[in-house]
Amino acid sequence: MPEKLSELGKNRCVVKGVMLILDVFLVCFALYSSFWLRFEGQIPQQYWNYLVRSLIPVCLLSLASFGVFNMYNRVWRFASIDVLLATVKSAFVSVLLTVAFTYMLNMHFPRSVYILFFVLTVVFVGSSRLFYRIIADTHVLRLSSGGDRRNVIIAGGGQAGALTIRELRANPKLNMVPVAIVDDDPNKTGIRVLGVPVVGRPELIPSVAKKRSVSGVIIAMPSAPRSRVREIVEICSSAGLRVKTIPGLYDLITGRANVSNVRDIQVEDLLGRDPVQTVIEDAASYLCKKVVLVTGAAGSIGSELVMQVAQYDPELIVLLDISENGLFEMEHKLKREIPQLRFVTVVGSVRDEDRINEIMAHYGVQVVFHAAAHKHVPLMESNASEAIKNNVLGTLNTCKVAAANGVERFILISTDKAVKPKNVMGASKRLAELIIQLMNQQSDSTVFTAVRFGNVLGSAGSVVPVFKKQIEMGGPVTVTHPEATRYFMTIPEAVQLVLEAGALAKGGEVFVLDMGEPVSVLSLAENMIRLSGFEPYKDIEIVFTGLRPGEKLHEELFEEKEDPTLRETEKIYRAKLVSDPQAIEDEYIRLKEMLLKIDPQTLVALTEFEKWFYQALEMVKANVPRAVDS
Repeated sequence: MPEKLSELGKNRCVVKGVMLILDVFLVCFALYSSFWLRFEGQIPQQYWNYLVRSLIPVCLLSLASFGVFNMYNRVWRFASIDVLLATVKSAFVSVLLTVAFTYMLNMHFPRSVYILFFVLTVVFVGSSRLFYRIIADTHVLRLSSGGDRRNVIIAGGGQAGALTIRELRANPKLNMVPVAIVDDDPNKTGIRVLGVPVVGRPELIPSVAKKRSVSGVIIAMPSAPRSRVREIVEICSSAGLRVKTIPGLYDLITGRANVSNVRDIQVEDLLGRDPVQTVIEDAASYLCKKVVLVTGAAGSIGSELVMQVAQYDPELIVLLDISENGLFEMEHKLKREIPQLRFVTVVGSVRDEDRINEIMAHYGVQVVFHAAAHKHVPLMESNASEAIKNNVLGTLNTCKVAAANGVERFILISTDKAVKPKNVMGASKRLAELIIQLMNQQSDSTVFTAVRFGNVLGSAGSVVPVFKKQIEMGGPVTVTHPEATRYFMTIPEAVQLVLEAGALAKGGEVFVLDMGEPVSVLSLAENMIRLSGFEPYKDIEIVFTGLRPGEKLHEELFEEKEDPTLRETEKIYRAKLVSDPQAIEDEYIRLKEMLLKIDPQTLVALTEFEKWFYQALEMVKANVPRAVDS
């Protein structure tokens, strides 16, 4: 029988037909039973005639009521409290219609019959749905009890945990059977969630795993603090258990993933911090119904900017990038995941001022996120002129065109390497920040601002994917220095904060994202090796290669003269910038000298910027204010 139910479940039309026939029988039986119980098995002839005359009309009225409450458009295999509520509502309406029908035909049933009819309809129809689910669940459990069955513990007894249990039962091919739940809430200990017992806190995982032959743990706590997730992973690792997780809260909310996407735990789940609660109204205030340009739209940050800006109902998103392949992939991704989004993809370079002007003028751009940049530190050390052309002149071009076209808001994506720069990439991004500061003094219509943050997890060329590839190849994993540290943040979190900082901008600021505590790169490598099921130094070696050209041992988020206490929100700081023209000029001279020492050819690339820089500086010295002081 379970096999037949399973086959029926594959054909929704057949299932609906079976349910309709079953409901006809159950409603008729409920009405007959109501009279039988009321008259204790001896139905008077008058009421027997009423019963016979009303049986078919009452069935039709009941089926119509069931249809209105979508009783035939549900997956009964997952019948739950919502199904019971729908059954109660539809039965109640069915009884009301029956009362109206019988009174219209002057067939007055005893009032107790109506009450009994309601109760029995709920019991009979509701039980049929529950019976279907019990049979289906039993079939799934039987399928998953084969030789490859793996018992798992679910960490999290809330809604996410319940959904995870349902998904595992609905997908027997996963061969994972939940046998226990652990949860931090002591009040849940002893209860059952969908038949699975809550045995206590996560600290009991090792002992429970031994008793129940558990081979893995699924963390179903999407809103739990990352620190707690790290603790649970350590508990599981010490017990030799494989750890999986469901997608994070952000991905679940935005619809990018669902609970069924169970995956291995990744270093991003441990290094990223607690989910950011962005004030939606703030970002919507300057993005809703606006034409938004994202430069570097095919890159790690740029592509995420596009995905998140899309949530705020922009009038149009213009994706600009020099990489045609990257834009091609983004175009297909957007059409697949957000088919209703209005967007255009444009191939072009921020170095080409005429091309940028053509794009902004044609589409009427109102907001710019400038993410286009060369970012690889060692590579830029040997290609200094290219870094200046792209990161400095490209930013200058885009800023000038934005001001000329009356763009409302311009947000530069900067980096912590711009703080006390010791390399070409950092110096070029610091010059870009100075451009933002000076452009804000010149423009009377555009708000220019910059957002500075550290490394993002998973971006192209960053340390995490490099380590992953080295581990996949069996090692060794290369670390520059045993004491090296870096700030890390997930890409979605960084972009969320960029959008919020954009709303806070009044002009000329450099916002700094709270990156948390710096992370030891060596510890990161060791943790990634363990998460891959290996032991550091034993299964996979770690080799120290020394700092590469231009690299620092530790990164910083603030210059010495910037005030790190100016907190705009819980996760965003505002750097106190030096406004003295002489100090700005001195800083430029220092940066120029550093660049010329690295590569004398940068002098040619700096010529155009330097001409603009001193003109802008003269305006500041002459105390030429913005037309609108924001």
